[in-house]
Amino acid sequence: MKFSLQARAGTEGRGGMKSTMVAVVVALAMAASTARAWDSEGHMMVAAVAWKHLDDPSRARVAQLLKLNPDYSKWIANIAPDQQAQIAFVTAATWPDAIKAEAGYIFDGERPSGPAAAQNIGYSDHLQHRYWHFIDVPLSMDRTPLVQPIPPNAETQIQLFEAAIKSDSVSDDIKSYDLVWLEHLVGDVHQPLHATSRFSQQLPNGDQGGNLVALCEKPCRTELHGFWDDILGTSKSPTIAIVEAERLGAAPETGAAIADEKVWIEESFAAARQYAYAPPVGPGAGPYQLDAHYRQNARTEAQARVALAGVRLANLINSNLR
Repeated sequence: MKFSLQARAGTEGRGGMKSTMVAVVVALAMAASTARAWDSEGHMMVAAVAWKHLDDPSRARVAQLLKLNPDYSKWIANIAPDQQAQIAFVTAATWPDAIKAEAGYIFDGERPSGPAAAQNIGYSDHLQHRYWHFIDVPLSMDRTPLVQPIPPNAETQIQLFEAAIKSDSVSDDIKSYDLVWLEHLVGDVHQPLHATSRFSQQLPNGDQGGNLVALCEKPCRTELHGFWDDILGTSKSPTIAIVEAERLGAAPETGAAIADEKVWIEESFAAARQYAYAPPVGPGAGPYQLDAHYRQNARTEAQARVALAGVRLANLINSNLR
């Protein structure tokens, strides 16, 4: 995918790097790998919306496949039998983030390297694959040279996993693994800063989806990507996520029917341009203080993106899962 934007120089803020900004960028770079997704609540809200739109055969197949996940028993502990399938599905959306902190899973970098980066071998794969969570479509406001994203990334993996769950020749172990990743990645690509990296004179190598844009003076580590991750809440409870998902507005039918992940990514890229990098966020590394207007617009957009992601995830599963 090649979808990028160069705006006219001088259209956003003031240039120039101060020495204090360098320190902020370095500190944030060290912490950037911890913030690469909606928070758990946002991901579970996507799955909760999707559950409402799954047909009965898909629900039954999903319930069967999720039992193969190594964490399944944790997901359904103390859950009433008639609620286990839904709770497991909603919780499963967080698994690709959960393995970043689980014993036995290997940190293999923030960027893909080697043939194992794109493998699809099911639960025997103990790599964390953090680079699957995003696609850094480049954006510049000041004509800074752009760097195109490299595969594998969120787009290539959605395509791979969708084809796998549709195939009659793929094992249930792989389909279970791919289903859980699809739950997560469809949510990821609807987060605007999972589809963008902004290049500028201050950040010529990109801002890593806002991870290098500070929102407070050091030693605080609050950054733009983390703000968008957490905007819908930080609860770890699937029950709370289900309740919050019920409060979302319905996704527009025309938009919800779009099945092309490239379009989803283009929408998120446009949303990042319009909302994530809107004033008071300036052209560089910050720090910037977000005002109430920015926060409200961001929350409204995030809610709309999650509602769309949920219906689109359900459509993907209903149409492809075998």
